Order: sequence, then C-alpha cells, then structure tokens
Amino acid sequence: MPEINYLAIIVAAIVPSIMGAIYYGPLFEKQWLSSLGKTKEEMVPSNMPVTYGLALLMAVIVSFFLKMFIEMLHTDVNEAGELVLASTHTFGHGAFHGFFLALLCVCPIVVSLSLFQKSSGKNIILNVVFWLICFALMGGILDAWV
Repeated sequence: MPEINYLAIIVAAIVPSIMGAIYYGPLFEKQWLSSLGKTKEEMVPSNMPVTYGLALLMAVIVSFFLKMFIEMLHTDVNEAGELVLASTHTFGHGAFHGFFLALLCVCPIVVSLSLFQKSSGKNIILNVVFWLICFALMGGILDAWV
C-alpha cells in the first residue's frame, strides 16, 4: 500500500470546486447556461450546503482513487520478488495519468449519461473538457505532492 498524503488528497479534491467556479462562471457561464436552456437563477442549488458538501465528498473519493490508480500503475518487482511502488512523482507525470484516466473512463460515462439526458452537444463538450482539465490538475497535484 503506498503512503498516502491526505492533505494532498484534500487539496486535489478542492480542484473541481475551484475550477467549476471559474470554468462555469467567468469563462463559459453564458455558453453553459445556453447549452442547458436555463438561467443563472434556475441553476442555484435549492440546498447549497448539501449540494456543495456532497460534491466535495465525491471529489475526495475521486481524489483518493486517482492517487491509488497513479501509484498502482507504477509497481515493479524487485530482485527478492517483492512488489515495490516506483512512481516518478512529478506534476506532469500525474497530470498525464489523470488526463488519460478521465479520457478513457470518466468522459465515456459523461457522454453516455448526457446522451440519455438529451443534453446538447455543446453541453457535452463543456462537461468533458471540464473533467479532463480537473483530472489532469488533480493527478498532477497528487503525484507531485508525495
């Protein structure tokens, strides 16, 4: 079992909240709302503490899994036949793995759900790009901050 830096997991888990405030705010708020056919007022959660609390809890779970995923990709066997963890621990390395985990696992789920929810193509693209960026940043933080 790799050593876990719980502070890094919490910091990485905050990334989707910060990125969401920027990405779905000043950067792409108009496009996002337009893609949903909603107004800003309609998107305010009815119970903000529960909504943001659960979103943060989910991000902590994702962050923990992402750390384990990155570490387990870099296992090796030493001369004694023991399993050893041998990650390079750089931001770029973690970002690479985070990006590709999102691309190959998260994005297909987002796209599939979005298709059945009849989301617009613009909305699907906005959400996929958001999660690609978040996972890359989270992976970078988790791998660099040992």
